Amino acid sequence: DVYLKEFDVETWMTNHEQNCQYNLADTCVSDMSIHELESLIQKDLMGDLMHMRMDYGPITGSDSLKDAILSLYKTGTRDNVAVAHGAINANEHVMDTLLNKGDHIIALTPSYEQFYSYPASLGCDYDLIELDEDNNWEPVIEDFKKLIKPETKMFILNSPNNPTGTVIRQSLMEKLIELARSHSIYILVDEIYRGMNNTLCDSISDMYELGIATASLSKVYSFAGLRLGWIKGPKELIDEINFRRDYTIISTGPWNDYLATVVLENKDIILDRSRHIIVENKRILKEWLEKEDLVECVIPEDGTVCFLHYLFDMPSKEVCEKLQNDTGVFFVPGMAFNKEYHLRFGFTSDSKIIKEGLETFSSWIHSHIKEAD
Repeated sequence: DVYLKEFDVETWMTNHEQNCQYNLADTCVSDMSIHELESLIQKDLMGDLMHMRMDYGPITGSDSLKDAILSLYKTGTRDNVAVAHGAINANEHVMDTLLNKGDHIIALTPSYEQFYSYPASLGCDYDLIELDEDNNWEPVIEDFKKLIKPETKMFILNSPNNPTGTVIRQSLMEKLIELARSHSIYILVDEIYRGMNNTLCDSISDMYELGIATASLSKVYSFAGLRLGWIKGPKELIDEINFRRDYTIISTGPWNDYLATVVLENKDIILDRSRHIIVENKRILKEWLEKEDLVECVIPEDGTVCFLHYLFDMPSKEVCEKLQNDTGVFFVPGMAFNKEYHLRFGFTSDSKIIKEGLETFSSWIHSHIKEAD
């Protein structure tokens, strides 16, 4: 039967994120207020917002917003961009527009559940490629070749990946494109974590005529609350999505359109802030891992998250519930990504919280191990 499965990671976040002292799982770089953004870019934003008429705003997104989005890519025109309510809504619109009952998709695991559970709710079949931690969580082209069927319609990927942070490198992406092109398969890549290190791979939308990129202001840009995302892809797809949007979201509103444009027009200074936070927190994690012999991790080159592997015998849900109840330290359990003995960790919070939270986690681990012995 076709049904929409409960979204494990989002349910966990909703039920646990607001009641913690140390949030070590957040995927969005330390969020900013409008006042902080004004100070960072030296611009009076509130003055502009207070005089703005609260109508629907530009229905498909303003030209200035589309131009700001295009500045992130090497190719394309305004006709190649559709605006959405966050990347999750962008992904939804792509899937709703292109996928039909009986289609087959290929995705990865561990990865974001939307990429396979949502297509399943549309009546699609799917196969998952299990990423190998010993291979730094990176897939290989043979993984895809052996799963292709006559009805395969789309590869759905996340690069950098959530929860591992792994990037699909340029060399593999080129092989994927060659494979997909030979079977007329779309490649949808959620690139929401992209931006910290753009030298690793070009956007799929700049590489492949059936390549579709989605992203938003949530992760590396620190403005999840704007709920502003986008799709960049073939004009024919964008036209169909804009037609569909009339039934779903109509517009994103004038405030969001304006503020998103400002954020992207000032992306360099905002990304510099994000890099500083992530680099410092990666340093803290590396130093902690050198001392903590019951946890290991493949630290990624891009993105805002990684997947801690703990080396003691307790289901991840139990670890997270007991740890948070005892200490206030919050992680997302690996079970939310179909991978036990792992925890999603984010490089995004204030460094003091990261440092104290990891130290508290260590104390809890060794107290638990001692009790178990």
